[in-house]
Order: sequence, then structure tokens, then C-alpha cells
Amino acid sequence: MISSSIALGTRDSSRIARLVPGVVLAGAIAVVALVIESLERAIFGQPVIEALVAAILVGVLLRNLVRLPAQVDLGAAFAAKQILEFGVFLLGATIDVHQVLAAGPVLLVAIGAGIVGGITVSYLLGRTIGLHGKLALLVGVGNSICGNSAIAAVAPVVGADKKDVASSIALTAVIGVAMVLLLPLLVPLIHLSHYQYGVLVGMTIYAVPQVIAASFPVSQLSGQVATLVKLVRVLFLGPVVLVLGLIHRGQPGVAAAGKRPALVPWFVIGFLVLAALRFAGFVPSPVIASASDASRWLTILAMAGLGLGVEFAAIQKVGTRVAVAVLGSLGFLIAWSLSLILGLRIGG
Repeated sequence: MISSSIALGTRDSSRIARLVPGVVLAGAIAVVALVIESLERAIFGQPVIEALVAAILVGVLLRNLVRLPAQVDLGAAFAAKQILEFGVFLLGATIDVHQVLAAGPVLLVAIGAGIVGGITVSYLLGRTIGLHGKLALLVGVGNSICGNSAIAAVAPVVGADKKDVASSIALTAVIGVAMVLLLPLLVPLIHLSHYQYGVLVGMTIYAVPQVIAASFPVSQLSGQVATLVKLVRVLFLGPVVLVLGLIHRGQPGVAAAGKRPALVPWFVIGFLVLAALRFAGFVPSPVIASASDASRWLTILAMAGLGLGVEFAAIQKVGTRVAVAVLGSLGFLIAWSLSLILGLRIGG
């Protein structure tokens, strides 16, 4: 028993040691991003590129212009995922639920309609340009719900192979960075309110870190709305996996239920619990302020890790048809979401 405990402790220490280089590098990038933001405030009176976005860009430049040692990869990935998850969890305490839910049940209808429409059109588009059914389905579910997590959850229930999974997620990081930079341009272009922009981001961008990076630099309200809409999309993953599992039940390659990943991540549940506690008045103002500061710092660190994981060379390994399917699906989601937001007058 003692020897087993020692071995376990040794393994944990070894893993922590392997995480250190990447986390430290991501932390250094986060500090640089905050310095850039401070300089922008001093020169222009307000940041042109917020620290959230600056951290991604610096990370991307380092990854693609400098030969980084392989030792940083594990820690960078840890920052982009686990550290981000804790930041999102704390973000729940900062959400003003009264303000975010101002659109009422109409917003929930819009989210559901966006997911159903997104999966359907993405699947049909993929099939039209020659993707086989399972790959087209993975692209549609990934774009319409929550990116890599949705793909990982759906792949075993439809019997998709590893090549399909790799192909369907290869462009996520690169396209996500482009969305973070370009989507805010729609605010003045089509005169979106900050609430409407938050809904748009939450309904279209398929990775949580990219949602945060694309929304909070516009405004706090945009970020809160976008995060909540995005996490509601995540909650739709359970019903979607259930339906697809029933459709594909008994087909070759379909995994047993015990091998499937969790449908609702812990941080989504934690986020909603904290938001509910604040809504009920159980979270005091000093705690809200501290949670907001900690969440922002952790998220900037996570953005640096995200940037360090973006390799432009990965695009060359992805088939043209997969790229067309992903981009076409994303274009539809933006147009579909805008039509729902403006047509239903959500947040207008």
C-alpha cells in the first residue's frame, strides 16, 4: 500500500514537472499581453487589442515563427483547457442573470433553432461536396454545438474512425483565431447592440476560449451573454448524442456507453451553479469582484496556451473538401444566427 502511494505521488510529481515549461511560457505571454494592453491605454486612452486577443496573437506568432521545444506542448495544452475551464467556472459568479436573460424564452428558441439548422445544413453541405456521412456529421455537430468536445462525444456513438475525428477538428484553432479578429467588425457594420453581438458570438463560435476572446473585448455585457449562450449550446450536446446514438445503434464500430466522454463538462455545471447562486443573492460583492479578476487572469493565460497550439502548417494536412465544409458551415451559422437575432428582435 505504501509503495503504491509513493509510486502514485511520483507519477503526479513527474506530470507536474512536465507541465511547468508550457505553463510558464503561457504565463510569460500573458504578462506580455497585459503590458501591451497597458501601453495601448497609455497611448490611445483605450486598448486597441485587448490582452485576451493579444495573448492569442503572441502565442500564434511564437508557435509559427520560432522553433519551440516539444516540452512546452503539454503545459500549453493544459493552460488552454484545464486552466481555462477553471476560469470559466469562476466566470459564473460574475454573470448578471437578470440582464443576460432579458430576451426571455425567445433566446432559448433561437439557440435550439440555430443548432438544428446548423447540423442539418452542415451535414447536407458536406454530403454535397463529397464527404462521407460520418465525417459530414462530425463537421456539422462540431460547428453547431461545441467543437472538439462535441466531436469527441459524437464520434463513438456513430462509429467514426480516428481519421474522421482528426480531419474534422484540424481547422478549429486556425479558424477560431480568424473569427476572434473578424467577428467584432460586424458590430459597427450592421449596427448590432452589445447584447446582440454577444448572442451572435455565442451561437456561432464553437470553442469556449474563442467565444470569450471574441466577446469580452467588445464589452462586459457581450462577454456575459456570449458565454451563457455558448454554454447553453453545450447543454444541447446530451440530447443530440442521445438521438444520434439511437439512430446508429447496433452499427459496426459504435462504442459501448461506458466508453463515451461526459456529455456535460464539470465547469459548465459549476458555471451554472455559481450563476444561480449569484442570481439568488448568495454571492457577496467582494467575492464577485475577486472572481472576476481571477477569471480574467486565468483566461488570458489560457488564451496564450491556445495560441501556442495553433499551427498554420496543419491546414496543409486537411483535405480541401473538409475545409470547404467547415467554412461553409460557419458561414451559414453566422447568416442563420443574424437572421434569428434581427428577425426575432433579440436584444434590439
